[in-house]
Amino acid sequence: MTARYVDHSLGEFLDLVAKRQPAPGGGAVAAVTVAVAASLVAMAARYSADLLDGGEALIDDAERLRAGAANLADDDAEAYGAVIAAWAASRGDERSRRQQVDAALTRAAGVALEVAELGAETARLAGRLAVEGKRDVRGDAATALLLAEAATRAAAHLVAVNVETSGGDDHLVGRAGDSVGAAREAASCME
Repeated sequence: MTARYVDHSLGEFLDLVAKRQPAPGGGAVAAVTVAVAASLVAMAARYSADLLDGGEALIDDAERLRAGAANLADDDAEAYGAVIAAWAASRGDERSRRQQVDAALTRAAGVALEVAELGAETARLAGRLAVEGKRDVRGDAATALLLAEAATRAAAHLVAVNVETSGGDDHLVGRAGDSVGAAREAASCME
């Protein structure tokens, strides 16, 4: 079994992203970015827990988001690998091949949607900490907020690309758009 992306050193992960290979790509990077943002939220929440109602729950939520996003980095690479494999399948009838490609693209869109949803939730928590958290870590929370918003937008874009390519369910694109809206709303505290 190969190591999960988050088990690599940062340098190794950056080298993997830079290689001429399809994965890890944008989806995995968006997922790792959400995990990094959630890590900053967890740190800021630990410093701020005694100042905020539900401070301990905030820490737990940040840790859940961090773990979930980290797992999605590998899920994205696996899903995108299935898309590549389906496109490469040259044997069999074209209709069957297209069905396999569409199914793989729909799965990839679903993973990207999960990244977008976790990103929006991370942005919401970060926004709260950027405004209400301990003053010493508000900058860290703001950094988490901006990273989470960007990763949410990136993941939502990937949902749209996969849905468009597969002729899939526009409902997924709508849900991804809702996540972008929620992340933008959270980031409005920065204005």
